[in-house]
Amino acid sequence: MCGMVNMSVARHFILAGSLAVAITASQGMTGQTRAGTAPAFQPPSAALTATNLPLEHQAATFYTLGPSVRWQLEPLVNFRESEIGFSLQSLMNTLRDSRHEGWVLAAYPDPKTSRPLIGAGFSLDVPAREHVQRDPLNPNAFLEPSSAQLWEAAGLAPQRLQSILEQFDRDLSAWSRKRFRRKIRTHSLAPQITDEDATRLLRISAVQAIHNARAYCRYFDQLTGPQQMALSQLVFQMGVNLEEFTEFRAAINTPAAWSGSLQPVSYGGADGGYWKTVQATLIHSDWARRYSSRAVNVIAMLDPEYGNDPSSAEARVRAQVHPLHRHGRRHSATIHTASSRHRKGAVHGTRKS
Repeated sequence: MCGMVNMSVARHFILAGSLAVAITASQGMTGQTRAGTAPAFQPPSAALTATNLPLEHQAATFYTLGPSVRWQLEPLVNFRESEIGFSLQSLMNTLRDSRHEGWVLAAYPDPKTSRPLIGAGFSLDVPAREHVQRDPLNPNAFLEPSSAQLWEAAGLAPQRLQSILEQFDRDLSAWSRKRFRRKIRTHSLAPQITDEDATRLLRISAVQAIHNARAYCRYFDQLTGPQQMALSQLVFQMGVNLEEFTEFRAAINTPAAWSGSLQPVSYGGADGGYWKTVQATLIHSDWARRYSSRAVNVIAMLDPEYGNDPSSAEARVRAQVHPLHRHGRRHSATIHTASSRHRKGAVHGTRKS
């Protein structure tokens, strides 16, 4: 029960922090921004806390600040599919595949952290956070808004989010995690959102992943469609944990390897090519060994020839990925989540399989 109280208190600060970001954005509306550059995302202000903003007033107040929040999240709200080289719907279909993510229309606990998720793994209580762009040659800023901000950016009323969180706290207090998961497997949880709502949440999360993929890769617009989709999937799954993949980020951002064409000039060299080197930085990672099924698909898409022969590209990667051997009881494949995103922070909806 103590844990439940702590989670509820934490959400008070999350919603309050979201309000602080919105107010910061509103105050900055009169400032000038460089053409084509999204406003810098501001971290929550310590001056505004749940202490001076009662929870029962937060949702209503946040709703009145909706226009400011939408301005702050303009790159996500006004996203156009013409900005990318792949189908956004294809990415969403992959992310909602029941073999990987699941599709639950009621709040349910992350199997490892017990934090609330919904839909295809949209996190319901993540705070807004600062994610510094450390690449001086990449003009794209990271965008890490709170769950409350993404929820409203997806077109859902903030009052519903508060109601769902309160019901989740009651259910988690009354049920064991085992009973919760049994209800998920038997589809006996009463729906709290519609399929359309869940699709909207997945879409805004996928768009955020694409936006942050640009911030991770300075040459994103020069990648092939499958390569862009692969990098977006990586960000969706890992969020800010992708910062730890230093070799991968260094390889994909190597200036000397790129020309003005669509591919690095070193591709196809005697050593097997630039993209094989990029793939190797992921193939030999702990992530690829732990989540080999999803990793094989993502890594294979980095092959510039993937579009011509996906099966062969995947076979080449599969032959090099060595899954971890799990002992004991096999874990259920129904719902998989990247729990590390709750510890270190990541894009919403980020989960591993």
